[in-house]
Amino acid sequence: MTPPLDEVLRHLAALVSFDTRNPPRAIGTGGIFDYIRAQLPDFLVTVTDHGAGAVSLFARRGDPALLFNVHLDTVPDSPAWSGDPHVLRVQGDRAIGLGACDIKGAAAALIAAARAVPGDAAFLFSSDEEANDPRCIAAFLATAHGFRRVLVAEPTGCEAVLAHRGIAAVQLRFHGEAGHASGAQALTASAVHKAMRWGVEALALAEGEAQQRFGGLTGLRFNIGRVEGGIKANVIAPAAEVRFGFRPLPSHDVEQLHARFAALAPEGSDYAVTFHGPSLPAGEASAAEERRLAAREFAEGLGLPIGNAVDFWTEASLFSAAGLDAVVYGPGHIAQAHTADEFVSIDQLRTYAGAVARVIGGEALATDLRE
Repeated sequence: MTPPLDEVLRHLAALVSFDTRNPPRAIGTGGIFDYIRAQLPDFLVTVTDHGAGAVSLFARRGDPALLFNVHLDTVPDSPAWSGDPHVLRVQGDRAIGLGACDIKGAAAALIAAARAVPGDAAFLFSSDEEANDPRCIAAFLATAHGFRRVLVAEPTGCEAVLAHRGIAAVQLRFHGEAGHASGAQALTASAVHKAMRWGVEALALAEGEAQQRFGGLTGLRFNIGRVEGGIKANVIAPAAEVRFGFRPLPSHDVEQLHARFAALAPEGSDYAVTFHGPSLPAGEASAAEERRLAAREFAEGLGLPIGNAVDFWTEASLFSAAGLDAVVYGPGHIAQAHTADEFVSIDQLRTYAGAVARVIGGEALATDLRE
């Protein structure tokens, strides 16, 4: 039984109305979590505050074979929105609202499906995915949860995604010697000049990975996101800082990539990894391929259409690194995420809600998943 669409939209309107922008990470255990708890009266619910705006809600009914995971935090809105981002607007085939696509639409469908279909189910809602600080998932995986398979909701167009890139963020600090810019030493003493030379070589390194491939993905994604340093045009810069990130293939050796980027910087520079998220599937190349095949079997067993690997990162890789078969599957398309007037299509909500309802109601399927 597919949950009524108006029920999905009712829950989505409620979820969108809660301000869960991240940053500023001002998210507590009430608000949206109180709402979800009230909608799942026949579930055993545990809400945990992990600090710094990281809150998780785990809801279980019966003895489910798999876990559904969805994050509730959103990116900040922008001035380009044409209406209040926290008021859901349904226009034609679009449900517009902050987080509607990424990924409160899935959360609304999960709630509607659980209310419409009796059956074993387990949901893990979290609030820290957009912060590059996944405390919620790490804390859950540290428990004796007992799950071997997980469906992680992200905008995949209702196709099962089995592979995606990892993600790394780095702070690189360069040191120079302050002085008057009229001196010849400016060319080599300036921290800004050192940063610029590093940037040219780092771009060449990334371009040199263009032929690397895994599961339909090619090359290394690389971006210098921010450069700061210096005082003024006639002062040699004593310090400079570069913030950059890269997105490796599952087959890349991430530690080796860090070593190569660090080696391009002058001696005495400070290289600090500020965030690392593994690829999906996680592990060394051979183990990653085995996990990808296991995830494919899992998705096919649920009757989900298999999609292509994607370039964006998800917390499914954290589950994969912990040994679970992890599949990314959710309504909406990534092109509509993180944009002004973000939307999810009505058809996508209907498809996802129907798939969830079938999984919750599939007793024979659930038994097979435990084998």
